[in-house]
Amino acid sequence: MRQPAHGGNLAWAAALAGCPADAIVDFSASISPLGPPKSAIAAIQSQMGNLRHYPDPDYSDLRLALGDFHQLPPEWILPGNGSAELLTLAGRELAELAATLLITPAFGDYYRTLAAYNAKVLEFSLLSAEERVLLAVARRLAGYELKQLLSTQHRLPLTAPFTDCALLLNNPHNPTGKLFSREAILPYLEEFALVLVDEAFMDFVPPDEEQSLISLVQEYPNLVVLRSLTKFYSLPGLRMGYAIAHPDRLRKWQLWRDPWPVNTLAAAAAVACLQDTEFQAQTWQWLPPTRQQLFEGLAAIPGLQPQPSAANFLLVETQQSSMQLQQQLLQHHQILIRDCLSFKELGDHFFRVAVRSKSDNEHLLTALHLVLSEGVLSPEL
Repeated sequence: MRQPAHGGNLAWAAALAGCPADAIVDFSASISPLGPPKSAIAAIQSQMGNLRHYPDPDYSDLRLALGDFHQLPPEWILPGNGSAELLTLAGRELAELAATLLITPAFGDYYRTLAAYNAKVLEFSLLSAEERVLLAVARRLAGYELKQLLSTQHRLPLTAPFTDCALLLNNPHNPTGKLFSREAILPYLEEFALVLVDEAFMDFVPPDEEQSLISLVQEYPNLVVLRSLTKFYSLPGLRMGYAIAHPDRLRKWQLWRDPWPVNTLAAAAAVACLQDTEFQAQTWQWLPPTRQQLFEGLAAIPGLQPQPSAANFLLVETQQSSMQLQQQLLQHHQILIRDCLSFKELGDHFFRVAVRSKSDNEHLLTALHLVLSEGVLSPEL
């Protein structure tokens, strides 16, 4: 069975571990362990009788609920079959521009959607772990050099001709977990034809710390924000995401896609989740101390160097082969971590783990101690 490009592939993990899929403790998919909320399950059950009907093609109730949640008119919101579907729609528009600038390491689906439409991609990377600010990699576009695109103040030079280019970034950043400030991104809105910000993990940032650009969408017609409801509310099987952008752009995207992309159960669950303030507060109370405990536990293991994160996952540098480490954890402890082979800048000496319950996190730390102390893995050459 082929190595998965995404986390959460329990069928692959179970085959390697030689156990049932439900025996795997999955740290590879960054899904909250607190859900799904009871409110979402109740909403799904209440809609069983409506499965004989097609969904509302305009998703009026869902868009109204999302609009109330973000204090926006509903026409500024487009629900989708997960944010992945909306990213694919965005790829078609990104391909119409001269190039898309992409922060690396980058989520693999960005490359998928850009390649699907033959979009030109220019990559620029994150700085060292000490500073974790953006640094541009010099690239060529249409005969001119793109040098030092981003300074240490996260600022693009005003003289750079990017008016026919797009910028694609996620915040918090996957896989590093870095949270960029709203002020750091704001200058780009003046300099790019299109700025697409994937905020799939922004829900995990407490309200007094979050740096969402949603409040700026009505001021900048070139800004698109993607959101996911599946990670925060533990509903990846329902596939529920949405885009926030100018209504003209969303109407165009609507014409490009199939009808009824969001099923009735997903739409009902989404409305319930948005109104579940108790679950939201519980998550914001749970995550910071649990993440810190996991971070400290990983940092205490010789040969592991976790990176600070604002999301519900941690990127960890290892002196050993992450692929071998993944296999040992599966075969001997039935634990699945996310290797970072699909992030070409990271390779075989980084892995990513979700923040799970305290007991699961302790189980992971114990297993890592055992596997690494056995000394059977190959150190970095």
